[in-house]
Amino acid sequence: MSYFDNVKKTQLKENPIILGIESSCDETACAIVRGREILSSEIISSASEQAKYGGVVPEIASRAHTDAVDEVVKLAVKNANISLNEIDAIAVTYGAGLLGALLVGLSFAKSLAFSLNKPLVAVNHIRGHMAAAYLDDKYLEPPFITLLASGGHTAIIKTTSYTDFEVLGSTRDDAVGEAFDKVSRILGLGYPGGPKIETASKNGENSIILPKMLKGDSGYEFSYSGLKTAVINYCHNIEQKGEAVDVSNVAKSFQTSAVDALVERVIQATKAENINTITAGGGVVANTYLRDSLTLACEKNKIKVVLPQKKFCTDNAAMIAAEGVIQYKAGNFSPLSVNARAQIKLGEKGKVKTNL
Repeated sequence: MSYFDNVKKTQLKENPIILGIESSCDETACAIVRGREILSSEIISSASEQAKYGGVVPEIASRAHTDAVDEVVKLAVKNANISLNEIDAIAVTYGAGLLGALLVGLSFAKSLAFSLNKPLVAVNHIRGHMAAAYLDDKYLEPPFITLLASGGHTAIIKTTSYTDFEVLGSTRDDAVGEAFDKVSRILGLGYPGGPKIETASKNGENSIILPKMLKGDSGYEFSYSGLKTAVINYCHNIEQKGEAVDVSNVAKSFQTSAVDALVERVIQATKAENINTITAGGGVVANTYLRDSLTLACEKNKIKVVLPQKKFCTDNAAMIAAEGVIQYKAGNFSPLSVNARAQIKLGEKGKVKTNL
């Protein structure tokens, strides 16, 4: 029986075992889930190597994925205490991300799916971040509002079903995670910016007036370009006076401005849509100030909040497997001809339609 014949005859399971592979940036990751239960989640990161260059170098990331992908998959299978034949489908990030890095994971996943005669599920990386909430709350069901805060996207999203969502508002320029990285470089803190800014802010004061959001605009749009520029201008003016920049105070003030806008607007959207649950996803959601602020705001407004563990906010394969479960149960399998995509519009549902 050919691979395609086998995929057509797949009998869908309620709690499938999905192996997920993630290689969109500098983390080579593999995880195995059964329904919403995480059996294993492994990551081999090249972040320390990338830090030497102040950010991710695509060629270095691609080589690191090539070296690590086989090892990380074997480790995930071993720690899940299952055999490859027990897996029901292979889920893999096909975009968005660094094209060369994506191709490493996608090529490996295709080969694995073909050799095992298992369905291939191509996953939108951003949908993976959104699906991470299902791993934290086994009983979570749509509808809910999702705050997406990552290095590539910042948005408020209304999830109406397991496979459908509506973007209520997004950034007009820089994503919040991108702003964290840029401000970290400005302050000489290095890469990755998120944890560097958070650490520096612990001893700082929110003493610098910085813009928090688009003034005078309605809706749920964001703009982080102006905030980044305000930090640059502030530091430049201080240095022109021959004074030293207080890095901790700048970090604290920047973090407060960046995060407060996110919390304020997601609460606003949740009330306006008459929905009582907020989830969050993306690397910035690992920020402690964001998690604490959002939790307090939800408690004040009697809104349920679901926050994935910090390790499942940054890039990982468990979230890819979680979205793989959703697409598997919807029968959205991908042909082996599916290609990697460096960019995917936020409004795209993250599934590859096929006649299979």
